[in-house]
Amino acid sequence: MERPKVGVGVFVLNEGKVLMGQRINSHGSGTWSLPGGHLEFFESFEDCAKREVKEEVGIEIKDVVFAALTNDIFEKENKHYITIFVKSKYDKGTIEIMEPDKCLKWDWFSWDNLPDNLFLPLINLRKTDFNPFK
Repeated sequence: MERPKVGVGVFVLNEGKVLMGQRINSHGSGTWSLPGGHLEFFESFEDCAKREVKEEVGIEIKDVVFAALTNDIFEKENKHYITIFVKSKYDKGTIEIMEPDKCLKWDWFSWDNLPDNLFLPLINLRKTDFNPFK
């Protein structure tokens, strides 16, 4: 029997904005999402967030805390994820596209002015009136 996978989405906050990347070559291709990825065996949410942000964006984050979770069923792709969202603050480093086969670009967005084409976990999270700045 298949079981859901566990993903971690990382809100990297800086000067009132959220860091988001445009996905390519994966489920949700073309949509905007947070940096993140799969939770590894025996890994804490915080360590996963730091590792994924460094691997994908090339920056370091700090003050990582649990924020929310969603139950995400990607019917078209036949995938099911539990997405754990954490909040963090930008610490240091220069934003880079570290995985050009997975991310087209990174950009900062205000929470009130996000792109229209959001990744499913973010769509589901926004339905709960979640705000990473509160």
